[in-house]
Amino acid sequence: MPTPKIAILVESLPGYAIRGVYLETSLPYKMSNDRGGASTYFVEEARRYGSVGLLATGFRSHDCRFSNRYVIVVVLVVVVVAMTVAQSPSSSSFALSRSSSSESRRGRRSQSLILTRVENTSEKSMEPPAAAAAAAAAAKQSNNLYPPIEPYKTGFLNVSDIHSLYWEQSGNPSGHPVVFLHGGPGGGTAPNNRRFFDPQFYQIILFDQRGAGKSTPHACLEENTTWDLINDIEKLREHLNIPEWQVFGGSWGSTLALAYSQTHPDKVTGLVLRGIFLLRKKEVDWFYEGGAAAIFPDAWEPFRDLIPENERVSFVNAYNKRLTSDDKETQYAAARAWTKWEMATAHLIPNEDNIKKGDDDIFSLAFARIENHYFINKGFFPSDSFLLENVDKIRHINATIVQGRYDVCCPMMSAWDLHKAWPEAELKVVPDAGHSANEVGIAAELVAANEKLKNIIKGKA
Repeated sequence: MPTPKIAILVESLPGYAIRGVYLETSLPYKMSNDRGGASTYFVEEARRYGSVGLLATGFRSHDCRFSNRYVIVVVLVVVVVAMTVAQSPSSSSFALSRSSSSESRRGRRSQSLILTRVENTSEKSMEPPAAAAAAAAAAKQSNNLYPPIEPYKTGFLNVSDIHSLYWEQSGNPSGHPVVFLHGGPGGGTAPNNRRFFDPQFYQIILFDQRGAGKSTPHACLEENTTWDLINDIEKLREHLNIPEWQVFGGSWGSTLALAYSQTHPDKVTGLVLRGIFLLRKKEVDWFYEGGAAAIFPDAWEPFRDLIPENERVSFVNAYNKRLTSDDKETQYAAARAWTKWEMATAHLIPNEDNIKKGDDDIFSLAFARIENHYFINKGFFPSDSFLLENVDKIRHINATIVQGRYDVCCPMMSAWDLHKAWPEAELKVVPDAGHSANEVGIAAELVAANEKLKNIIKGKA
């Protein structure tokens, strides 16, 4: 079998280039640096085609010289890719190149990378750059998390004459308990939620809040308030014989985590909060009454256009009318529009798979109805800044706040206001992220926050 050869031509990052890297068994290399000696970093982009993967990994150059450790990184990448190529009988070579390489370098922006597979001298175009970037981000985000696991125990807990909640346990049955509070409200849990926690250390508890996910009755608004959910969390803790636990919540989950912790501070060993939502009027108005439309006007228009102009004085009220209509099709139409608006804005780079959740009538009905129900009732809080007003009750709890700088759903002003009221909590701002916990930088910080609390707990043992 011929020796696999890999040619890499890369130009990326404003004003910099790493180019002319040609690697084979003898590993000769040549590097050039457009800035003539400045330190540069090339941040990876992963590309996949079928079963074959190529990862251009991080290099660092100083006057075009490599230390041994960076050569080792190159060697490892080549070995991995070469082994993959050798297993693919129809492939002979790969090239990673920048499109339109003849254009001027002056004032250029970071360029998207295109991977092409050369097979039998015919060239196959790869997925569009935006889709490829999303695939690369998903691959990297997956690497930041723990491997997928399955629950070792599941069940349903009757919390009222109406509601029954789905719950599950995974990880270490004897580990430190952590409860995951999902967003929405109405979003439900997903298997990926388990992966933020070390399964060897944590006993991981997930549950679907009233009307959400697998809990029944589906999308039910009756007896569904913040205070009902707080009572449910306590009932679940007692049902599982857990004396105290760590609390993890993002978006609406951060709202509920704060409210629960302020109500039962003696039951909370630590807090990890993401995408802070304090459910103040200005936050709801920003997202549902036109503020965020300045950033996503294309996604806003379908949400806006479902409502006649004479009802647009309050979109939350107008949608409430439709989401509680006696006509099921009216409910579904409103739920799809409501859900797609939020899903379209949840990532820094819009995620098509996330947006498609709006087409799922089962998911979108619970998501939209329950969210709207809570928002129109102001979270069932007695005052607009209730959660900020009660920070003193949790000031002693070890906490980390993770916030995407460009979060459109829950703008950073809320995380900042919480941080100012609660400086003891560590604030981690992710500079290249939006709202979703599944974005690369946010996922990494969430895992790191759990690791920090894990080490604190271990230190006390």
